[in-house]
Amino acid sequence: MFPQIQVGLIGEREIQVEAAQTARHLGSGNVSVLATPEMIRLMEGAAVRAVDPLLPEGYSTVGIHVDVNHLAATPLGMRVRVRAELQAVDGRKLTFHVEAFDDVEKVGEGTHQRMIIDLAKFKQRVEAKLTRP
Repeated sequence: MFPQIQVGLIGEREIQVEAAQTARHLGSGNVSVLATPEMIRLMEGAAVRAVDPLLPEGYSTVGIHVDVNHLAATPLGMRVRVRAELQAVDGRKLTFHVEAFDDVEKVGEGTHQRMIIDLAKFKQRVEAKLTRP
């Protein structure tokens, strides 16, 4: 269906942890370290970078599943590098192995799944929800 989407594709993201990305700021904890929701956002972003630029116009991906372990805390000011590698393609469903590393150690790992969507059809389904009683 999408021959350019092959197992082995890799996307990466890298940031320096700022206050807006901490658990304290996002409300997922009361400490100033990289928040788990922020780590997951970076993992999803890395997966998007791996495949979305290869899709034809009018197609994109959406996240459908995340199974991640946050292994260690990353302090404010430290860099975090996230990597997503496409492990499986099942029709439109894509499965990625995701990992996150700070300057010292691996801080997160798991799997993330995305679905390739036709943007026009997707938008129609979303808009139809607004008209339901």
